Amino acid sequence: MARGGPGAAGGGDIRVLVADDQALLRGGFRLLIETAPGLTVVGEAGTGAEAVELARSERPDVVLMDVRMPEMDGIEATRRICSDPRISGVRVLILTTFDLDAYIYAALRAGASGFLLKDTRPADLLAAVHVIASGEALLAPTVTRRLIAEFTRRPEPARTLPRRLDGVTEREREVLTHIARGLSNSEIAEHLHLSQATVKSHVGRLLAKLHARDRAQLVVVAYDSGLVTAPPAG
Repeated sequence: MARGGPGAAGGGDIRVLVADDQALLRGGFRLLIETAPGLTVVGEAGTGAEAVELARSERPDVVLMDVRMPEMDGIEATRRICSDPRISGVRVLILTTFDLDAYIYAALRAGASGFLLKDTRPADLLAAVHVIASGEALLAPTVTRRLIAEFTRRPEPARTLPRRLDGVTEREREVLTHIARGLSNSEIAEHLHLSQATVKSHVGRLLAKLHARDRAQLVVVAYDSGLVTAPPAG
């Protein structure tokens, strides 16, 4: 049955799928989530392949996805979930013990909407689930800095912007640039002397024009296209 997003059809709970190869951690996440108001666990997966299968059958709002799992890692599982049009409403929040730039970059390129370390405080994890379920991206400043660092190490993009940005207006490019720098809507509004409602409209048009799932994907597009480049180190 199709759903209209978290809480559709009468304000139901946000449905969460937990994917981790360690049963003890899965149990801990389940207990944390199910004791929080407005959240419920709809399944547990011990492998990436199981995560993909359960995402397709249960259609959760959010998948808590471990990176290192047998059979199929969390990055590939994320790519398969996020590229499947049948479950386009499913959002993935990557959880890992490994604070590595390559994981952040690969997870966002695969379609993940956020990235957290497993030592994140429980309250922050629960808040992150709500953020991701609402359709927003979770890009903490530390994650944004690491993403920028990853692009710094990559070859310089072509200086001619690709056709992907052809339909983007000059103002929308300004907004996209600020998104890529990690600014919130209120901060962008202040920088560009616009109302927050106007900025929100620009962000919505950028998501539609660039076929991006959320702000995390807009950051990737901004750097991949060459619209934004990382500042020199030091």
